[in-house]
Amino acid sequence: MDNQPGRTTGTGGAAVPEDFAVVIDARGAVMVWSAGAGRLLGYEPEEVVGRPAAHLLSVRLPLAMRRHVAAGEPWTSDVGLRKRDGDRVKVQLRGTPLADADGRTAWVVTPAAVTYPAGPADTETTELWDLTLAQLPLPVAVYDREARFVTCNQVMSRAMGLTQEEMRGKTLWEIYPAPPLDEIDRLQRQVVRTGETIVREEQPFRASGEIRDHAWSVFLSPLKNRAGEVLGMSALVIDITGQYWARRRLAVLNDASARIGSTLDVARTAAELAEVAVDGFADFVTVDLLESVVQGHEPQPIPPGTRVVFRRTAQRSVLRGCPESVVPEGDTDVYPPGSPPAQALTTGRGAYYRVGDPLLREWSTAHPARAESVRRYGIHAVMMVPLRARGVTLGVMHLLRHRTADAFGEDDLVLAEEIAARAALSIDNARRYTRERHTAITLQRSLLPAGPPRAPALDLAHRYFPAGSGNEIGGDWFDVIALSGGRVALVVGDVVGQGVHASATMGRLRTAVRTLADADFAPDELLTRLDDLVIRLDREEGPDTRGQGEETSGEVGATCLYAVYDPVAGRCDIARAGHPPPVLVRPDGTAHVLDLPAGPPLGLGGLPFEAAQFDVDEGCTLALYTDGLVETPGRDIDVGLELLNEALRRPSADLEEACEEVLRKVRAEPAADDIVLLLARPRRLGADQVRVWQLPVRPTAVAGARRMASEQLAAWGLAELEFTTELIVSELVTNAIRYGSAPIELRLIRAGVLVCEVSDGSSAAPHLRRARVFDEGGRGLLLVAQVAERWGSRHTPAGKTIWAEQPLPD
Repeated sequence: MDNQPGRTTGTGGAAVPEDFAVVIDARGAVMVWSAGAGRLLGYEPEEVVGRPAAHLLSVRLPLAMRRHVAAGEPWTSDVGLRKRDGDRVKVQLRGTPLADADGRTAWVVTPAAVTYPAGPADTETTELWDLTLAQLPLPVAVYDREARFVTCNQVMSRAMGLTQEEMRGKTLWEIYPAPPLDEIDRLQRQVVRTGETIVREEQPFRASGEIRDHAWSVFLSPLKNRAGEVLGMSALVIDITGQYWARRRLAVLNDASARIGSTLDVARTAAELAEVAVDGFADFVTVDLLESVVQGHEPQPIPPGTRVVFRRTAQRSVLRGCPESVVPEGDTDVYPPGSPPAQALTTGRGAYYRVGDPLLREWSTAHPARAESVRRYGIHAVMMVPLRARGVTLGVMHLLRHRTADAFGEDDLVLAEEIAARAALSIDNARRYTRERHTAITLQRSLLPAGPPRAPALDLAHRYFPAGSGNEIGGDWFDVIALSGGRVALVVGDVVGQGVHASATMGRLRTAVRTLADADFAPDELLTRLDDLVIRLDREEGPDTRGQGEETSGEVGATCLYAVYDPVAGRCDIARAGHPPPVLVRPDGTAHVLDLPAGPPLGLGGLPFEAAQFDVDEGCTLALYTDGLVETPGRDIDVGLELLNEALRRPSADLEEACEEVLRKVRAEPAADDIVLLLARPRRLGADQVRVWQLPVRPTAVAGARRMASEQLAAWGLAELEFTTELIVSELVTNAIRYGSAPIELRLIRAGVLVCEVSDGSSAAPHLRRARVFDEGGRGLLLVAQVAERWGSRHTPAGKTIWAEQPLPD
């Protein structure tokens, strides 16, 4: 701090006004209070005079001072005082004793005068003083008032690599013109100009007489005479290299903790490790992981003497493009048995080498490209550190130096092992996450349709994307189910929650939907039965609710949309349970969201589901999706629906291209939830593919039905199916006449398969049974089941329909 006019600076405390003066009588009471004392402590004279001076102290007087006071001797000491505002201040004061009229001692307290020692007085002491400065084990130099060199001790001369004669009369920058000494030279001039003491802790640099970098703390102090005039300055230098590198290592560890493991991605974590190591203490770093670790599998112990297959997962260099590398990032390679990295993997211990070490030389020369890299880039120090976590070795980190002159040492190995241990734990966590995620995705994909869905009456395209890498997969699913009569069911659903449990629940619901679809339930009835199943699953898998009635836990829930397209009628029946409604795109490009009753999500129970019916013209496109496509954090679902409509307004002949267009415009990156998109373009069956006959309710109608079916098969070129078809028609029509009621209808459909349907007005469902030896009936449906590929029945508004399918000839 610069000295201000009228103020004196105490060596260890606050600035004391020069006119500070206090007189204290023998009883310890204040007799005189100067203006300077008032400015320092804030008291007016009337507040202090006559009162004990001890009330002004913030701490007890030092022991030495108390002894001087008791002996009536002058004293100089630091004194802690309390200001009027309660703040505390430490000042250096001098007490001078005065004898009053009664012979008692009073005290005059004034600021302590700044004095400068004159040095030893006698010759012997002077010699010791000179020897002390000359042989002080710390570098010391003296400069004049122009910051030019005057003299120094032996240690400073050795550090600078110059004699006193070579440096005398020069500034520091003239002696050694290299950073950061330009800044030190500027500070020296500041010291002689202002009389301040400056302490500067420098980054490592190498003096001209040193063979390696050192870190120094520099103390620049003014040299003053008795009058306070600055005659020059001294520079005391302390080597803090050890402390500097200890702090540097701690900083590297802190940096590693903050930067490594930011994601649950193995490759990214390895790259973060390499970046930290290059920034900290290496010139080139590679991270090689076992192939099993990269794939997310559990690593196995590596027996000694075996070749080790690894993948170069990450590499970083102080040189652009990592030209030192001989294995490209992402490629696999092999460590020979006994090589330094193989030893680090098998023993689990790190090691450092110089380029001339036999083991390292043998490993390098065995690989021509590696030997050339060592020669070309001057690699002189190598360190191998295994990556171990939870008792298992995951890989090895290589650290090389070619720009840094120092070789690796034991401290470097300890630091590298500490960083590697932290990184290995993050890599293992990422590996475990990768394995679990891969398992969940495999499970989920195994529960979805194995190949591209196909349906004779529909052109289909779909996209399925699990959630982004930072999230667990969800329970989204879709399905395309062939129903009787050439009809097709389209299903899209979303299970509440994420992870393997959601995928397992999704698989159970998808199986249930297929089972209910085979029973030909109407969409609203199917969702009602599926709702009952979800409620039952929730009660079985949720927390124990005994004693709480039949309340559900809410842990199992789902949304679902179920649509049935009839290609004969060109009609689509749709019902939804809390799911986003589909979008219908007309051939002219107009797109709108279908107005469907919302329906409650599955698992609530007690609320009805309603189905709606829509006519779907030839060339229309129906878009079904899950909410992950249109609803993302920060974007309202209405905005997503508008984007979806906009993307679908441009009709494309290729549904695959239409899917890509939708994803480009609507999908958010990264996806916060699973995404399912299913586009279906229905095709109506022409009149040449469907034939319908109304039959009278009398036994003679059976022969006529057989004849009409045979004629139609001949017209379609399916004469080889004539025998089995006549048998099916005969049995189904006979059952309708015997057990059903009017009206009776026979329908043949040729759409991928040959479908034979017989409808009647009775709602009684048939069932298959084995007839006994002497039974006259009961064998019709058994014959149908044996000659048809599939058969079944479904209820209709007018009664029921029994159907049978046969594959078409090649």
